Amino acid sequence: MQSVQFIVNPISGGKDKGKVLSAIERHLDPALFSYHISVTTKQGEATSLASQSQADIVVAVGGDGTVSEVARGLLGRNKTFGVIPCGSGDGLALHLGISRNPVKAVQMLSTCHPVPMDVGWMNGEPFFCTVGLGLDARVSLDFSHSAKRGLPRYISLAWHEWLRSKSDTFVISSDGKELWAGEAVFVVAANINQWGNQARIAPMASVTDGLLDIIAVPRFSAVEIPDLATRLMLGKAQTSRRFIHFSGTSFQILRKNSGAVQYDGDPREGGTAFNLSVSPGELSVLVPNSKVAI
Repeated sequence: MQSVQFIVNPISGGKDKGKVLSAIERHLDPALFSYHISVTTKQGEATSLASQSQADIVVAVGGDGTVSEVARGLLGRNKTFGVIPCGSGDGLALHLGISRNPVKAVQMLSTCHPVPMDVGWMNGEPFFCTVGLGLDARVSLDFSHSAKRGLPRYISLAWHEWLRSKSDTFVISSDGKELWAGEAVFVVAANINQWGNQARIAPMASVTDGLLDIIAVPRFSAVEIPDLATRLMLGKAQTSRRFIHFSGTSFQILRKNSGAVQYDGDPREGGTAFNLSVSPGELSVLVPNSKVAI
């Protein structure tokens, strides 16, 4: 029998966690697992709880912010990481094929298997989903201050940011060799294929290939938005002429102006120089048996 610690963020996604707690009580297989539940009371507490956990499996119950906090606490420890998604975007869970239905997500724990997952790093800080410079970081900052949650609110904020935002000048290099330079609305480094809600900005990304995917998107006109949004949601962003992509193990990104950055949706102020790398197979994560490629 394996022990499981569920670390629950009670406010993630603005969703009531009662259904999740009920699903754990009713549908977690008692023949396979013993468990206990920890509920966070402040930002950063999930990392501390995970770093001190004595359980075999530590499960983040929340959105990608909670996922990131718990995963950070498990780095360097011989633990298995699990996710029950109940956030606004749930990017990692959707990439891994984990259901957003609480009952199905809990039941999946009985049939999941551990997979060594890559971990990205930017300026010495780990990330597990995406990091972004530019528009997506400013939208994340606006979203963090918004009382409303969910995809419609995110789209609304993205539209308003796009209307008032300006491009910045970026230089993307790898191993000292310049790969691209120019103006872009945003630059994203992706370990998974999406920002969340199946908005797949990096359809080719994998958490098991030992690579990071860098995407730059130059300024585009308003009439292009419906086409770009459709490609994004269909997982075909790479077919757009606005999509500039590089894949590799390490990158250096310079931008002209300091501004917002986001780590797994967590916004903050950043500088102008960013060093990115990847640690292959750094974290053991539970993946549904039905998921073929991740």
